[in-house]
Amino acid sequence: MKLLCLALLVSLGVFAQEDTPSAARPAAAVPPGREQARSMIVTKLGIVAAPQFLAAQAGAKILEAGGNAVDAAIAANAVVGVTEPFVNGMGGDLFAIVYEAKTGKLYGLNSSGWTPKGLTIDALKSKGVTKLDRFSVHAITVPGCVAGWDALRKRFGTKSYRELLAAAIYYAENGFPLPELGARYWITQALLKQPGYRETYMPGGTRPQLGDVFRNPALADSLRQVVEHGRDGYYKGELTERMVKFLRAQGGTHTVEDFAEFEPEWVEPITTTYRGWDIYELPPNGQGIAALSMLNIMENFPLKDYGHDSAAALHVMIEAKKLAYADMAKFVGDPRFGPVPVAQMLSKDLAKQRAGLIDMQKASCKVLPSDLAATLAAHGNETIYLSTIDREGNIVSLIQSNYSGYGTGMVAPGAGFSFQNRGQGFDLEPGKPNSLAGHKRPLHTIIPAFMRKGDITIGFGIMGGWNQSQAHAQFVSNVVDFGMNVQMALEAARFTKGTFDGCDVQIESGVGEAVLRELSRRGHIITPMAGFATAMGNGEAVMRDGRRGVNFAGSDPRTDGAAIPEQPVLVELKARP
Repeated sequence: MKLLCLALLVSLGVFAQEDTPSAARPAAAVPPGREQARSMIVTKLGIVAAPQFLAAQAGAKILEAGGNAVDAAIAANAVVGVTEPFVNGMGGDLFAIVYEAKTGKLYGLNSSGWTPKGLTIDALKSKGVTKLDRFSVHAITVPGCVAGWDALRKRFGTKSYRELLAAAIYYAENGFPLPELGARYWITQALLKQPGYRETYMPGGTRPQLGDVFRNPALADSLRQVVEHGRDGYYKGELTERMVKFLRAQGGTHTVEDFAEFEPEWVEPITTTYRGWDIYELPPNGQGIAALSMLNIMENFPLKDYGHDSAAALHVMIEAKKLAYADMAKFVGDPRFGPVPVAQMLSKDLAKQRAGLIDMQKASCKVLPSDLAATLAAHGNETIYLSTIDREGNIVSLIQSNYSGYGTGMVAPGAGFSFQNRGQGFDLEPGKPNSLAGHKRPLHTIIPAFMRKGDITIGFGIMGGWNQSQAHAQFVSNVVDFGMNVQMALEAARFTKGTFDGCDVQIESGVGEAVLRELSRRGHIITPMAGFATAMGNGEAVMRDGRRGVNFAGSDPRTDGAAIPEQPVLVELKARP
């Protein structure tokens, strides 16, 4: 047996045969390199994949306590609001897709807030406002985050708020050391003069650094309001009155009725097929329809034959992005205020027509009408995405955001969180799908996603403003066209185009120089980006192999996040007899 093992090692090149002259020995084959930086998490129990490791751990603890994927998602989201306030929190909005394993059904939740009823285009014009500034109180819509938690918990949850928010309250009260990327993005200089911002996020007047312990007792108190009173603690209580008083003092038109009357909406996810897979996004007022339209266009080209990160494949995807986003920009708004032609936009026939507009040798720099480009290119790109899966295979794909960083950066006294600026996304020209109106929701950038084929189900998402739909399409292509696992599909080099006009595009350094030169020859104006660039957004993904009953997860290295598995409940072992 010993000789057999030695012979096997020799045959594999581990040892050279002694009787072979060194000059005659063949050159040792270079072992294959590792194709991804992180390993997938693989377990038969649940997993929480979140953009901040404390949040992922908090969600995993809820799973260990008997909670399900929805419970874990709420707990993780609450902790991210404490640890990454520069992208999300109680002052932002929320969307989610819930996959119920026992029925195979998908449920969509749109908890994006509406404008104050008194905020209209005419009201703004009477004040001389012709464009919504991102720091303006008029950009603040009623935050939908807490209402989203409540809708999810009431329909699917099993745990109390006292359990779900315990970790978030602990970190807010006792503090947590700032991690690497969190410390880098903690303070936005442009917001230092916003009311309440400096006092909340730079206590003592000093910018927190890597490893500094940050506490937010005011945020802990706001979370306790939800523990004690549920959603009413945010929308119908003392905290509501304090928020409204503050907003009106800044010149806002917000009322307690605007908060009390707000309700999230359960919606039917929209879907398309991509090479045998079913891909799901949420319907308008979000941009998810652009991801599906982009995939429909891409399906008309043999991307697998072109090769991953080839000039041809990237050219197709970049051009498909422009075409899909042009339609989204023209037609999408709040469907409660006018019909959105979803079926027509997702038509395979339309996609074939749009694909026919792609010149494989030349980039198109004029897809959008120029008057729309300036309006739409200003959307924010700061968001968080997380996904959870439990041992039964239930999946939550959840995204939450302040819109542009801290949003407005305005913090009501004693609240501990900043208000988003989602209203900046409205068009102030009347008569358009996305024109501002009272109690209307703007065109939203944040989108969760889901895909499945046979026994495989995947909850995924990638944040980053207008980056999201194009990043979703790239993730799907990585999985479907190029056979990547969910971790590799997140890590792969990406492109992003934040504008709606022109041939500019940002591409990460993982794409080869020869490919970049060829894309430039075709007319793309490339800004090279370092590997794992934050401009590409960051994402998470969970996957279930239903046939084997095994869960998988990946976490994007572009963030401080992690995918953390649930640990089994251990019982005390009895001594051997």
